[in-house]
Order: sequence, then C-alpha cells, then structure tokens
Amino acid sequence: MNTQYRKSLPGTQLDYFDARAAVEEIQAGAWAKLPYTSRVLAEQLVRRCEPADLTASLEQLVYRKRDLDFPWYPARVVCHDILGQTALVDLAGLRDAIADQGGDPSKVNPVVPTQLIVDHSLAVEAPGFDPDAFEKNRAIEDRRNEDRFHFIEWTKTAFKNVDVIPAGNGIMHQINLEKMSPVIQARGGVAFPDTCVGTDSHTPHVDALGVIAIGVGGLEAETVMLGHPSMMRLPDIVGVELTGKRKPGITATDIVLAITEFLRKERVVGAYVEFFGEGADSLSIGDRATISNMCPEYGATASMFYIDGQTIDYLKLTGREPEQVALVENYAKTLGLWSDALKTAEYERVLSFDLASVVRNMAGPSNPHRRLPTSALAERGIADEAKLQSGKVEEAEGLMPDGAVIIAAITSCTNTSNPRNVVAAGLVAKKANALGMVRKPWVKTSFAPGSKVAKLYLEEAGLLPELEKLGFGIVGYACTTCNGMSGALDPVIQQEIIDRDLYATAVLSGNRNFDGRIHPYAKQAFLASPPLVVAYALAGTVRFDIEQDVLGTDQNGNPVTLKDLWPSDEEIDAIVASSVKPEQFRQIYIPMFDLGSVQEAESPLYDWRPMSTYIRRPPYWEGALAGERTLKGMRPLAVLPDNITTDHLSPSNAIQMSSAAGEYLHKMGVPEEDFNSYATHRGDHLTAQRATFANKELVNEMAIVDGAVKKGSLARVEPEGQVMRMWEAIETYMNRKQPLIIVAGADYGQGSSRDWAAKGVRLAGVEVIVAEGFERIHRTNLVGMGVLPVEFKPGTTRLTLGIDGTETYDIKGDLSPRCDLTLVVNRRNGEVVEVPVTCRLDTAADVSVYNAGGVLQRFAKDFLKSSAEAATA
Repeated sequence: MNTQYRKSLPGTQLDYFDARAAVEEIQAGAWAKLPYTSRVLAEQLVRRCEPADLTASLEQLVYRKRDLDFPWYPARVVCHDILGQTALVDLAGLRDAIADQGGDPSKVNPVVPTQLIVDHSLAVEAPGFDPDAFEKNRAIEDRRNEDRFHFIEWTKTAFKNVDVIPAGNGIMHQINLEKMSPVIQARGGVAFPDTCVGTDSHTPHVDALGVIAIGVGGLEAETVMLGHPSMMRLPDIVGVELTGKRKPGITATDIVLAITEFLRKERVVGAYVEFFGEGADSLSIGDRATISNMCPEYGATASMFYIDGQTIDYLKLTGREPEQVALVENYAKTLGLWSDALKTAEYERVLSFDLASVVRNMAGPSNPHRRLPTSALAERGIADEAKLQSGKVEEAEGLMPDGAVIIAAITSCTNTSNPRNVVAAGLVAKKANALGMVRKPWVKTSFAPGSKVAKLYLEEAGLLPELEKLGFGIVGYACTTCNGMSGALDPVIQQEIIDRDLYATAVLSGNRNFDGRIHPYAKQAFLASPPLVVAYALAGTVRFDIEQDVLGTDQNGNPVTLKDLWPSDEEIDAIVASSVKPEQFRQIYIPMFDLGSVQEAESPLYDWRPMSTYIRRPPYWEGALAGERTLKGMRPLAVLPDNITTDHLSPSNAIQMSSAAGEYLHKMGVPEEDFNSYATHRGDHLTAQRATFANKELVNEMAIVDGAVKKGSLARVEPEGQVMRMWEAIETYMNRKQPLIIVAGADYGQGSSRDWAAKGVRLAGVEVIVAEGFERIHRTNLVGMGVLPVEFKPGTTRLTLGIDGTETYDIKGDLSPRCDLTLVVNRRNGEVVEVPVTCRLDTAADVSVYNAGGVLQRFAKDFLKSSAEAATA
C-alpha cells in the first residue's frame, strides 16, 4: 500500500488515495489530460499496487504506453445464475481436486465479494395474455431447475463472500444499476471508485453511472473471485462526443441502435469508449444505461459516462441513502471524476455523433448493428404492396401472413431500466385500447421487466392494466426472450409455420437478435423500442411500412396508423415525473437485500447427484484435459466465415428432441417438456458439450453436400471426407484422440460472454483457434481453457490460403506475449506451407495460465504450492 498518498476525504471520516498527486509526480499537468478511465485505473494502482511497481504501472497511463501489463483489482464480481453457477461448479470441482491432492478444500473461496442473481432460468411458457403467467412461469422454472437451485442454495452456505438473490427478482444488470452499485465504495475506512466484472457481456450497463464494469467469461471471473488481479494493458480509450439533442418522438432505443451501427463501422472493438459533450449532458441515466448496455453489440469493452448532476439525481430517485449520495458527489469532485474536471481530458481518437440525426430505428434481421430505419422498410423489401395484399387475403382466410410476427416481447434490461421507454409502451397500449384495437391472435406477447419497480410505477400511472389488456402482462422479472427463453409456441401456430414454411419473425426490445437465438421457428428477429413492439403486436407482420401503412382498424372500422398511437414526449415525461418515486425502489430493494444470517454447510465438498443433467463434477483434471497439448497433426473441426458468435459456438436457446443434447436428455429420462435451454445445463459437461456448434444456422465451410456448403450443425470427418452431425464428428475425433484446430474469419467469438463457447471446443479436443481476429471476452475464455488463440497477419485469410479442411496443422515457435509463431499447413497432396501468425496470448499472465492448462489448473498448482510452503515454514 502506498501510504504516502493516503489522505483524509474532506467532510467525512473516510480516507482516500490521491491518485492525482501520484500522477503529477510523474509528469506535471498530466492528470488534467487523462481520460476518465485512466483516472479510475490510476486510483486503484495507487491504492493496490506494490510500491516497487507503482511508477512503471502509472507510466503506462501517463505516457499512453502499452508495453507492460499492470494489475486491475475489481471491487466486486456480479454473476447471473448460468455463468455464475458454472463458475461456482468449477470452484466446487476445484475443492474436490484440492482435497484429492491433500489440500484443505474449505480454503477455496471467493476473496472478492461476489453477487449472484438468478435471472437467466425463466422461460416464457405462459404468455402475457395469460393472467396467471407470472405464477405459472415461476412454477415451471422451479420444477425444471430444482437441481440447479439446490446447488445454488448450497453455495450460499458453503462459500464465503457469496450473496445470492433468488429467482423472480429481476435482471442482474438492472439490479446493479438501481441498487447494487454504490458508485463510490467505502471499505476499511477508505473511499474508492466502485468497479466490477460480471459474467455477462452486458455488465457495462452500469458504466452509465461512471462505474468501470466490464463483461468477462466465467473463467476470468473465477480468477478475480479467487483474489488474483485481472492483468491488462492500457486499452484504447476512444472519446465519443455527443452533439445536438434528439428529435421529438425519438426513444433511447432509437439512439442506441444508431450509435451501435456507427461505432461498429468505426471499429471500436476492444476499446473503452467514453461519451462526453452537450449531447451526453442532456441524456438521463436511463438513456445512458441503454447506450452502455449495448456496449458488446458495437464491440467495445466499456462504455463510460462521467459522474455529474444526472448521476446524483438518479441515485436520489432510486432511493439511495442521502449519506451515500453525498459521498459520491464529494469524492468525484475531490479526485477529479466529476464532469467539469473532465473537460480537459485528451483522447488519442475522437469520434462525433449528432443525436439530432437519429430517426426512428429498428435493427435486424440478424445483427444488432444492422440498423433499419423504420422509414426505409419498404425500400429494404420488408414491405411491398404485393406482400401486404397477400397478407390481407391470408388473414381473411384465417391464416398467418408471410412475415408474421409470432413473438412480440418487451424484454431485457437494455430498455426496461429506462422508465421513459416502458411508459411510452404503456401509452401506445392505452391509445390502442381506447380505439378498440387488439393484438393479432398469432402473436405471443410478453412483458418481462428487469426490475419489480416497473410494476409499481406502471400501476401508479394506471398503465399496467392497459398493457395487460393488449397481452403484455408481466410474465416474469428475468432475462427471457432476449436470451432465447421465449418458450413454446401454441402448437397450432407452430404447425402452420412448419406446414407452410412461413417466414416468421420476432420483434423484441432486447439487445440480441442473432440467427437462431430467439426461437427455433422465428427465422429472423428485429430489435425495436418497447412502444414499437406493441405496434408490431397490433400489426402482426413485418411485411408492411410501419410509418405509412395501416396498423389496424378502430372499433368503427376506421384505419389506424402509428402516428395515431404514438405519445408525445410531454405525455411521457409528465407520467415519469409523477409516477416514478424513490419509495418504490426502497419498497422493492430493502427486503430483497436483507439476506439475514446463513448457516454454514456441513461439508465444504458438494454431494454431487450422479443422475443430474444440470450439475456434475467438472472434468478439468481428467482424461484429455490432463494430457499434453502437442500442437501437432491437428485436423480442422470446422472452417468458418466472419462474425462467428458465441451463439454459433454454444447456443443458449431451447433444446430440441432432434438435437444431440435432446437425445442425451431423453436417454437420461428427462421428459421433453422439461428439456429446458442449453444455457441452464451448463453445470453438466455431458449435456453442455453436446451443444458445441449446435446452432442450426452454423455455416461450416467443410460441410459440403452435393457440391454446396450445407447450413447446420454439421462437420466433415477427415481423412474419410464424411459429412455428419457435429456431435458425431466430435465423438469420432475424441475416440481417436485426434487433436483439432478451428480455422475462422474476422470477429471470431462476438456476442455473449459464455465460457462454454471455449469449454465445449476444448473438451472436443481443439488445441488451437486460428482466426483473422477475436472478440476480447472470448479470447480470454479460450486462454482460460488452455486453447491457444492465434491470429492471421493482415492480408492472410483462410481464403487466400485456399484452406479446404483436408489439411493437418502444426504450430511452431516459443510462446511469449503477442509473439510471432508459424502455422504449418500440411496439404493432402504433400505440399507444406508455413504461415506467420501472431500469438494472442496478450500478457505474461495469459502465458502462465495457458502453460498450466487453464485458469483452474493454474490456481490449483499455486494453491497447493503455497499450502506446502506454509506447512514447512
């Protein structure tokens, strides 16, 4: 601890670490030029870094250098139940491994406070037009997940430093924003900035409060939980100046979809983005949170806003204690984290975005960065008169139209953490009800807010009954449709889709719409604001121009268009001002976080249930994973195009009987109605590994049938050249103990921060991924599983090399951070090609983890070594 920089925080009984003084000692005037991110990182270095290492670490920030690693010590870890449970399953397995080798398993605990929120387990089986939907869905959730919830309850009693918020309470990111983050921490008499990592890519949601919070995979979270720093180099920090003000009728969703498209084009992948300017000042925390939440959709690591008056107003609105609110303002102004102190900050790269340029937007049909202005629907071919007339004929005959919206969901913390968006949806519903309009009968509607507070302010405003009347009753407080947990369709509707091979779609207010994610029978999905979701439920199809064409008719048969239903900004703001109150947040969150005392578990070891398909002792010290990776003679499991997502690598949606996982669950005696989702089974490797590349939208360029690449969960086994289902190919190679490689294009591993996207391929025997580029979270997960990520040099791709999948591959060279290696391509005709590639072990810590075989193996070795040293001391 660098005590010379510890000072009293004026007006309080707390101390703080004066990072400004430490930075100024290195270079006078440097503090004023540092971006917000660098100031927070400097503070934690001064507070936590070893004195001998402090100067070198701070110089990375001051001189904008990126040649050395420095430690980052997040203050908290937040988890949802899928990856959080998986991480704790890993730690329970680690305890077993420690015990097997003579160590004390009770000593294996999270060192950093860890908060687990059960929010990813609920499926919308009962839709929003069922008045008992919430109770029915919760009952199904508890029945299906009994094994999982039993384990999660055990973790509360067995591990120190773990708090659990049970199912039915909301989404982790919205709870983090509205309650969990104090913005400024006070521990041990010291005030310091709140920071966290979360096992979900949308953890940057809380960046809107000025809190550095980034999404990580479960494996990286485990490293932080166990007290190890997250080693990093100075990230690219991109300043984004927001200018202008939004036009009337434009929602935060419209803004974020435009910003997502803009920043993807500007290639901010892996960067920390900092928003500033008059436009940023004009945005509420709800608006800012919508922008920060979609950080992974534009590929950034963090999406920061500074602390200002809007932050203080929001903390008061959400019922934070007055003393805490005062501490946030005092600390931010003292250290220089307040907005006024950031006006001199300098960025190596500055982008500009005009809020006044934003029009009403959607995104789709397959990517969240594919913006779709509603005014351009007709010219994009989604609406044309012939299809519109055809739809009217079909509807008259009692059939669904082509382009039918089968799911319309107000879902996800992206939008439901912004009261303006939710109130706007309620007002559209109110106006539609007054005109006697109804949703189309084939549309499965739902409303799943990320916070129970939404119910209270909608009731206060008299808008909840209006939403319920149109079918948007509350189905749960959880991450539902956006996470692929949209539940089953009406069997009659599903059969019609199959029989007529309909182009059916989903419209949701979430952040993800990747192919195959939302529902197996929704061929594509569109992101939209909550009020637009309501409008599409009324229309029932995407095959029309929502800005110009008729949505439906009133009780007198008169045509109704969108402008007849859309509320004014004044209407929305008046209701938000009168109906959203601090006491509502206190009413929900005070009892939620009154966790009481917890009785300690009888044993530090979990009693694994042998027939469970949800929770199973992990295999990371056994079989192939205990063996040596030779990096020689590897055969390609898949050759893949650009933009492979973690949904392609390990989908999260509902398990079908026809899938490899479905067949396994059936064999294990699980009834089909309780197969649940791939995501919920990630604590059992025998189920989860069967999800590897199980996405039916996968394009494996090796899977050639009748001379063309066939889409689906397919692979080609070599040297036979036989195309088969991916899981059968994996089993074949596992039986042969054949080392594997994956060859891919650009942006490999974008999307959710799921560690099973790395675990699945490692358990299959994949030793190397060679790609044109990696998304940050997935790259760290690969390293955490002992898979070597290597990157083609610019200008070299699988296409320029003429890769066809018949080759075998070797890697040559000594490993060091970002070193040059050689990829040896051994072609079937005997030709050998040597290709220079870049090792994407980016830090010395990466190399150490990789050499050990992965995160858990590294920790086990270090733990046993330190225990042995302590015993002999």
